[in-house]
Amino acid sequence: MKELTPKKIVTELNRYIIGQQAAKKAVAVALRNRYRRSLLPADLIDEFTPKNIILIGPTGVGKTEIARRMAKLIKAPFIKVEATKFTEVGYVGRDVESMVRDLVSTSIRNVQQEKMKEVYVEAEKNANKIILDVLVPSKKIKETLKTPFDIFMKPTPPSPPTQNELAGDTEKEQSKKEKREALSKELEAGALEDQMIEIEVDDDGSKTIGIMQGMNSDSMSFNMNDILGDFMPQKKKKKNVKISEARKILINQEAQKLIDMDQVNELGIQDAEQNGIIFIDEIDKIIGNGNNQGPDVSREGVQRDILPIVEGSTINTKYGPIKTDYILFIGAGAFHVSKIADMIPELQGRFPISVQLDSLTEEDFIEILTHTENSVIKQYQELIRTEDIDLIFEDEAIKYIAKIAYLQNEEDENIGARRLHTVMEKLLEEISFYASDYEQSEFTIDLNYAERIFHIADKHDNYQKYLL
Repeated sequence: MKELTPKKIVTELNRYIIGQQAAKKAVAVALRNRYRRSLLPADLIDEFTPKNIILIGPTGVGKTEIARRMAKLIKAPFIKVEATKFTEVGYVGRDVESMVRDLVSTSIRNVQQEKMKEVYVEAEKNANKIILDVLVPSKKIKETLKTPFDIFMKPTPPSPPTQNELAGDTEKEQSKKEKREALSKELEAGALEDQMIEIEVDDDGSKTIGIMQGMNSDSMSFNMNDILGDFMPQKKKKKNVKISEARKILINQEAQKLIDMDQVNELGIQDAEQNGIIFIDEIDKIIGNGNNQGPDVSREGVQRDILPIVEGSTINTKYGPIKTDYILFIGAGAFHVSKIADMIPELQGRFPISVQLDSLTEEDFIEILTHTENSVIKQYQELIRTEDIDLIFEDEAIKYIAKIAYLQNEEDENIGARRLHTVMEKLLEEISFYASDYEQSEFTIDLNYAERIFHIADKHDNYQKYLL
């Protein structure tokens, strides 16, 4: 974070999101303030809490993408939740505290993956050894099945091996050793990747037994292994897979054995507390219009349930308690019917920053198609390239596509940048269908082709025939 100044954060966000500079600046300052807080004296750190943000704007203008990209930029635990999924305590639905539990689970999973990367080399060696043992089983003492009665009987000592048996065993072991060395070299060279082998894998289906009490399954379901530990050994099942796939499975299993999960849980909770980001979408849907009857009562109840979490409280999770005081909350909504002033005053105070995002213009669509790193044009070009065809878009065709998307948003429901996917699907429908049959190595999308698909000049008022 030392090098990630607010200006650099905005520059990084510009690679994926067009426009919306006010929103980008707001989240950039919020991220930088977290770094600044970490440099404060110990007696001041606890006094500084994040300034939560509400992003206002129609769907598809970049609200979620801004939050997701900034979390990825600083590798912070991030979850997105829909406010409409929550209900007031006492009603059937998701408990608002589940958003914090989901954040903790995400954070712990992130830490676990990082720790597994650190032991990858050792885990890979162990996995290759297991694969080699499957291909050339090592010598093991075979035990006969004993009955309870046999346990109390004096065991019969085995007969000493003869000289011929000893010589035969030595010869077999030498042959097996040479075979293992030869196969080991072939494994390292990748010559056996497609060979099928049978391995033992963890039976995840039997690992977790959910127990629910009351109405809230999120808070009451838990893993029986967490309680019984070694009294419930991990069940195994056999699976036939290629060596290439077996290696991935075994590396994952071996890496999990090499890491300290107690430390992972501790670091995960700490990361969620200090750096976690919770994005609450459609927050305007839990704001009433001032009535005290009907659904507005329940909506206000959800706000009051969210309030202590945003204010700062301690939530119990199966990994341990977590404080929410320093989690950054970002709310988002269109606010077509309600407005922030309709939110209960206490919750308004916990979202001191509100930013208005602009609707996308025709020029914005052109920028999205041509200057973002994850542009829909690049996505379709890579998709069609799998058929050995280069898809080329001329500038005039790109402008025409942007115009179609913009006009459709104006006349129908405004779904923002998502409209581009609808337009592109229609534009490339025939190409995608026949791509495997084409003999040429490239296909050019020009203005004539785009006009032929949409007929905008002749059927200006009939877009819905071609678009959703």
